[in-house]
Amino acid sequence: MSEPLLDIRDLRISFRGPDGTWSEALRGVDLSLERGGVLGVVGESGSGKSIAMMAFLQLLPRGARISGSARFNGEELIGMAPSRIRQIRGKNIGCIFQDPLSAFNPVLTIGSQIAEAIRLHDRSVSRREALKEAERLFEMVSIPQPARRVRQYPHEFSGGMRQRAMIAMALANRPELIIADEPTTALDVTVQAQILDLLADLRKELGIGLVMITHDLGVVAGIADEIAVMYGGKVVERGPTDPVFYDTAHPYTAGLIGAVPTLEGTGALRQIPGTPPSIFTRPQGCSFNPRCERAEAVCLREDPPFAVHGRTSCACHFPLGPSLRVVGS
Repeated sequence: MSEPLLDIRDLRISFRGPDGTWSEALRGVDLSLERGGVLGVVGESGSGKSIAMMAFLQLLPRGARISGSARFNGEELIGMAPSRIRQIRGKNIGCIFQDPLSAFNPVLTIGSQIAEAIRLHDRSVSRREALKEAERLFEMVSIPQPARRVRQYPHEFSGGMRQRAMIAMALANRPELIIADEPTTALDVTVQAQILDLLADLRKELGIGLVMITHDLGVVAGIADEIAVMYGGKVVERGPTDPVFYDTAHPYTAGLIGAVPTLEGTGALRQIPGTPPSIFTRPQGCSFNPRCERAEAVCLREDPPFAVHGRTSCACHFPLGPSLRVVGS
């Protein structure tokens, strides 16, 4: 088998708390992505989705402690020299950030910012050529009147148009991998569908690997090849998309699926009681035990191991059986 495009093993991140002690925000995360594949990383806010990706791109605060391995194209990113990671970040790995309005500089035209990203990695390209490339990228992501739009500022774009411009910037240097951090947040449903369709088309057309970070399982249902569900700083369930939805093993995954509205609109939406734990006050044993209806004494004492259950793998002492799964009910 060929080497994965991205291979993350035992990734751990710690931050110093208010009392001076260190707490793990990420607790031994394992993820992998094949070339041209799509990995959906799903979980509530604070589950560790974004920092897992920001860690190997060296975009976390300097005070963070990072250990483990993250290999991209066989090259280790953890501990890589800053000069080398700057060559990879933005060229080989593109990023689509959660809020394109704050990600773009408000006093520069969007075209000039994309041109700068191109020239940063290839000084042989003139500014005029880079602006022409920005127009071509705008056309690729279906932004109308690209010649005029490249001369406009971020506030002159709608939310959906800014997100398309952010995708154009991520594609500027023809990366092998794109990390999309909540790319449809704050967009209406119609625009969300357009952005997801665009990402799916670009992935097929250009053969780009895609990591889709989201809190909404419905967002990745139609685009991801594999889904990793995160909670409390670790992966609690992982598997191909269909088994995660239809052979759900972890109660947390079942709760997320139950909270997704269906087209039929029958029955009340499920909710997961309580709130996600803080990294500084994480409960002993399974992090999900205060919110889990299936928790027993062992769940309060021991963190469950990650093991195969049916067609997915999960970390749960009492995984769901076929009669307890909620999909389609």
